[in-house]
Amino acid sequence: MTPHQLNTMNASVPFANNTPLCYSINSPPFKYHPTIASAYFSSIFTTLGITSNLIAFVVLLKSFQRTHSRSRTFLIFLGGLVITDTMGLLVTGSIVISFHVTHFNWRQLDPNCHFCNFMGMSMVFYGLCPLMLGAAMAMERFVGINHPFARSTMPKSRTVSMVLMVWLIAGCIALLPLTGIGSYHMQMPGSWCFFNISSEGNNLAFSLLFSLVGLMSIAVSFLLNTVSVVTLIKVCCGQDRTQRRRDHEIEMMVQLILIMVIASICWCPLLIYTLMSVVAADPVRDDIVLFYIRMATCNQIFDPWVYIMCQVSRLRSLLHKLCCPVDPLGSNTYCYGYDSPPGTRSWIRGYTSCFEGPFSRESTPASTGPVAPS
Repeated sequence: MTPHQLNTMNASVPFANNTPLCYSINSPPFKYHPTIASAYFSSIFTTLGITSNLIAFVVLLKSFQRTHSRSRTFLIFLGGLVITDTMGLLVTGSIVISFHVTHFNWRQLDPNCHFCNFMGMSMVFYGLCPLMLGAAMAMERFVGINHPFARSTMPKSRTVSMVLMVWLIAGCIALLPLTGIGSYHMQMPGSWCFFNISSEGNNLAFSLLFSLVGLMSIAVSFLLNTVSVVTLIKVCCGQDRTQRRRDHEIEMMVQLILIMVIASICWCPLLIYTLMSVVAADPVRDDIVLFYIRMATCNQIFDPWVYIMCQVSRLRSLLHKLCCPVDPLGSNTYCYGYDSPPGTRSWIRGYTSCFEGPFSRESTPASTGPVAPS
């Protein structure tokens, strides 16, 4: 879609003093008629995203049932992320698809901007939640790797409370435009609403808040994940590698890093463009915002495949080989889930922690050291 098309979309509806705030910039009905490509784009992305997240939810549920208690904290965060992505696609996708199918007039359907404000709040809430949850998961992994004893005493109810707290903070931010700090407006091509990216007044404050919260969440995730990875490398390659070589921690870090990379690629263009536009007071181009919003939507589609692919046996076998290289001298090395005899508690698929020494039936995936020689 070219800027010329976007500029010729507004109908000749005169601006009146009684025009609701959300229609003060772009007032429907529009001369532009949604193309079939736009309807297909929204339908395919929404369907693919919801299906992927439902599959990921089933995978996480099965993993939660067979996982020992220490790893369930991370799975609770992943479950909260999957629920957030699913609801975000369901709420915003249903509105966009309905517009492309029915071509409803926003001014007639929503004369008081309640519906537009709801969609704008949903876009902000479901946009910030994945970024903030990613930072919370990075913090959980940082504590779990660098302070394992402190983390082992953290109850699961506290993890649930942290997820609820992230939702509460994101919800409060999304409600700010209703209090006068920022405002939600109809966006081109007329199928969605979002906050007004502007360098004036309260719109400047909310634009800065949205972009800075998102960028800070990504920065915190990057910093904590970097420290966690360095710690894991030192543990696996240091003198105490036999005591703490646990590849399920590596697997969780792989998932978390992939989530961070996907979020950075999908969200940074919109966040940086918003920040630069309001700081430099540059005019905002609707076609660029629409493209970046579609990029951000891809985050909710790619995220669940990180959980799904990390459950594939080939990836587990690769992690097993990285964790437990074959000893040419034929020393006794046992890995949870592979070399220990079937039927024992340590023969649980998905946990391939390694230790050197004689096999003991009392060993479990939760143990952090080798079996003491008898």
